Amino acid sequence: MSQVTLSASGRFELQPAPPVPENDRTAKLQNPGFGRYHTENMVVIHYKDGQWGKGSLEPYRDIPIDPAGSVLHYGQAIFEGFKAYHQPDGSIATFRPEANANRFNDSARRLAMPELPVEIFLEAAELLISQDRLWVPKNIGESLYMRPFMIGTEAALGVRPSTEYMFILIASPAGPYFPQGVKPVAVWISEDYVRASPGGTGSAKCAGNYAASLIAQHQAKDKGCDQVVWIDAVHRKYVEEMGGMNIFFVYEENGKTIVVTPALTGTLLPGITRLSLLEVAKELGYGAEERKISIDDWDKDLKEGRMTEVFACGTAAVITPIGTVKSTRGEWRIKDGQTGAVTSKLRETLLGIQHGLLPDTHGWLHKVI
Repeated sequence: MSQVTLSASGRFELQPAPPVPENDRTAKLQNPGFGRYHTENMVVIHYKDGQWGKGSLEPYRDIPIDPAGSVLHYGQAIFEGFKAYHQPDGSIATFRPEANANRFNDSARRLAMPELPVEIFLEAAELLISQDRLWVPKNIGESLYMRPFMIGTEAALGVRPSTEYMFILIASPAGPYFPQGVKPVAVWISEDYVRASPGGTGSAKCAGNYAASLIAQHQAKDKGCDQVVWIDAVHRKYVEEMGGMNIFFVYEENGKTIVVTPALTGTLLPGITRLSLLEVAKELGYGAEERKISIDDWDKDLKEGRMTEVFACGTAAVITPIGTVKSTRGEWRIKDGQTGAVTSKLRETLLGIQHGLLPDTHGWLHKVI
């Protein structure tokens, strides 16, 4: 291990691992997949005695957890996901990382965990990206995926919030989220399970939400589908999300193209890609709305031709078209199973902004190096 130095702010100790051989890294970047490989380093910050300690950039490694660690028993675990992109001038920029930092703290509050100052969150990302910059892919649609997370680590079996926590940031080169690439997926509308209910943790990005979703995802696979679509817990009819992603519907109404996504009710994750697409849609001349859409609306509006396209969005997948919908009431095809023009335009525009190929009029890109 190299000699320890301090970051410019003095908030982090720097003791990075030596780079992996270039031929090994190059081979992995040829087909990075999603979450398959990790860079040489990670950032770690410990919380104890009511405050965050000095962080460290150190080699990627296993982490020690006491068998009585609270995360293993009571699930205090939250995470985020954002990306770093190569820019045309050779620089690297992240997309809206401060929004992820703020949502990370929203999740922390919901799970009675300490907030991490936004400036520390951002500095951790800059340090790791700068150190492992050779892992940032250069192809359009590829990126370095950043995964910050926090877990409760106190060795205590009492049912209460932990008094000790560990924040960790790791990075992984990312290609297409779905193995088939950007092709329309088939989805199963789950009527047996719900993702979240009012007053629950639906708007937080916590590990338990995803653990509870896995059985429904298995059900979708059994039905020949790629993903599950969630409906609301109260009325059991309003569309909420697709898997771990937000969902959009494209309408043609009164001669105007309108991009619609389910309204935030406290049970949906307030996606940053979702929020960005609502802005991008307006700039492209489309209408952009948040409203409730039921399963019956989905079926009826498709048959009447008012709904023309459906897609899901999220940091990992960016935009994924939906081509087939299956449920207990039958099967529907969307756009003959093809990707629609509006979906394609939104994806192309968002990626163009992220990769610096289109003007960043909102100041969404955060230059790292």
